[in-house]
Amino acid sequence: MPPRHPPAPPPHAPEDPDDLAAFRAAVADARPLRQSNRFVHEAAKPRPHPRQREIDEAAAIVESLHGPLAIDDLLGLDDADSFARAGLPRTVLRDLRRGRWSIQKHVDLHGMNRHEAHAAVSVFLAEALAEGKRCLRIVHGRGHGSPGRTGILRQLVKAWLTRSKDVLAFCHAPPRDGGEGALWVLLRGPSGR
Repeated sequence: MPPRHPPAPPPHAPEDPDDLAAFRAAVADARPLRQSNRFVHEAAKPRPHPRQREIDEAAAIVESLHGPLAIDDLLGLDDADSFARAGLPRTVLRDLRRGRWSIQKHVDLHGMNRHEAHAAVSVFLAEALAEGKRCLRIVHGRGHGSPGRTGILRQLVKAWLTRSKDVLAFCHAPPRDGGEGALWVLLRGPSGR
């Protein structure tokens, strides 16, 4: 099969003197545009991507999931029935305890080990923030199924929440909503409060 060549362009047609005269008559009064003193802005450069922070956060998550339990994770927080971020007015925690915030989303951690629970809480908080939810319920259980009937998840969930910059406050739910086996959590709003 012989190679195909593109078709040759049509030969340049000679200009019709009547068409050229009509064009010149149509543009006889035209004047060039005057120079503009406008400044042309370049497109905004993309914001820097904090790669090292992402690497550090990923390493922290891996360490918290697979590393040994720290003594701080097991002690001290079990007795605390509530938490409020420093600088937050006392009325915020009081309103949370009194149920003035309506629960907008909840997660149940029953039957999960600490790795599964940590992943579930992380995803749950991220989804709630993305959806604009502020008040959450996390059911961690009382620990009756745990060895020694100690609520390990109860302690760990509190530790995880206090470390999250997105959590403003939390408290135990009232008995009708899980009591000491559940937490009510208040997340920061879009403005940070």
